[in-house]
Amino acid sequence: MDNEFKTAADKISACEAEIRKSIIGQKDIVRQTILAVLTGGNVLLEGMPGLGKTRLVATIGKVLDLSFKRIQFTPDLMPSDVTGTNIIVKNESGNSFKFEPGPIFANLVLADEINRATPKTQSALLEAMQEHTVTVGNESYAVSEPFMVLATQNPIENEGTYPLPEAQLDRFMFKILLDYPTREELKTIVNLTEIEGEKEINKIIDIMELIKIKELIKEIPVADAVMDYAIDLIMKTHEKNPYVKLGASPRAAQAVIKTARARALMEGRYNVSFEDINYCAYPALRHRIILSFDAMSEGITEDMVIKSLIEETKKNA
Repeated sequence: MDNEFKTAADKISACEAEIRKSIIGQKDIVRQTILAVLTGGNVLLEGMPGLGKTRLVATIGKVLDLSFKRIQFTPDLMPSDVTGTNIIVKNESGNSFKFEPGPIFANLVLADEINRATPKTQSALLEAMQEHTVTVGNESYAVSEPFMVLATQNPIENEGTYPLPEAQLDRFMFKILLDYPTREELKTIVNLTEIEGEKEINKIIDIMELIKIKELIKEIPVADAVMDYAIDLIMKTHEKNPYVKLGASPRAAQAVIKTARARALMEGRYNVSFEDINYCAYPALRHRIILSFDAMSEGITEDMVIKSLIEETKKNA
């Protein structure tokens, strides 16, 4: 690995270490979120309240010197509350319209409890997530670059919520599951917040460095055998399976390959391995495969299905 790639890998490692000063445990969650940031993808964070989802996003914003906005999604939230709106401004020549940008115009946008808002408001994010533009009236406005949406949802509360449709779920590169901390991690969290006080979080890289690293990641080669393995894994989701109702879309293959390149760099390698594909498959596929009734009735989860598909693909590789 030449100096340019080694420097980039060291910078990413330093960013990860700085984030861990504020986020205790959750190693895979931190790493997977960084992978999505490095590849320009959107993330759906699913977990119980109080597990540090907002803290994670705010910390990443500080470390990477990115602007951060938080939108609390509620049933009465309007699309204009997200995108912004035209307001009337008085001037010498009379009245005119001026666009007042909404909170979507930031590098990192935290859509908190996204499934509490109506489908109309949820869809206000779609254009920004996919096209990186916002249309208000007849005008389109570019969002800040780099740009990504990190949406959170509570996995157990269904009353008063509007589940995200498959088309919208597919626009998230990763779905990341947050679990409760271990006993030792919980003790450390309490000591950090109640006794030692908050640690200062420092900026490690700026936006221009981040954009440069994102371009470097695109240059990391993927061997034909590894590419075929990733494609075979996605195709496995389309085969007849008693636990899979619908398989993953082509976006899933793109997400796995893009993030596998980024993981290779984070691991200090200039090549994508089979293990990179396997690691990225879980967050990239768990929201893109639709389980059958048999799977749900037997308590089979998406991760269980993905694990079995990986094992089948390994045998045929």
